[in-house]
Amino acid sequence: MTIADTVAALGARALRTRWLVRAPIRLYRAGLGFLFGSRLLMLEHLGRRTGARRYAVLEVVDRPAPGDYIIVSGFGGQAQWYRNIHAEPRVRVWTGHHRATPATATPLTGPQAAAALDNYIRAHPRAWKNLRAAIEHATGAPVETLPMVRLRLNTPGCTRP
Repeated sequence: MTIADTVAALGARALRTRWLVRAPIRLYRAGLGFLFGSRLLMLEHLGRRTGARRYAVLEVVDRPAPGDYIIVSGFGGQAQWYRNIHAEPRVRVWTGHHRATPATATPLTGPQAAAALDNYIRAHPRAWKNLRAAIEHATGAPVETLPMVRLRLNTPGCTRP
C-alpha cells in the first residue's frame, strides 16, 4: 500500500466517522463558523419525513456569483441532506459571519456540475487530489458522477447576473 492509498483510506474513514463529520456543527451554531473560512458552510435543511431541522457541514466547490455557493454531495444521491433538499429546497446557510441566511437549493445539471468541478480542480489542485481519493475510496464511485447543488442566498444584497 502506498502513502497515497493510506491517506485516501484514512480520509475515507474520517468521512464515515459520524462524530467527526458532525463536530463542526456545534462551532457553526455557536457563531464560530468564520473559523472555517470560505471553503466550508453549514446547511440547515428539513427532514423530508419528520420536518425536523437537520444540519450538514459541506465544502464549497465554487462561488459563481455573489450569494451563490456550489456544494457537492460526497455520498451521492443517497446522502440524507441531498434527498431532503429535493423534498424541500428552502434551506438556511451559515458561512463566515453569516448565520441562518435563507437560501434556495437547486440541483445542477451535468454540464453545470462539470464546469463547477473544473473550476474547483484549477483553484485547489492539491486539495482535489486528496479529496478525490478519499471520496472515491469511501463511496466506490467516481467523483465526476456525484451530484452538485447551487445554494442561492435569498438576501437583497446579493445581486445576480
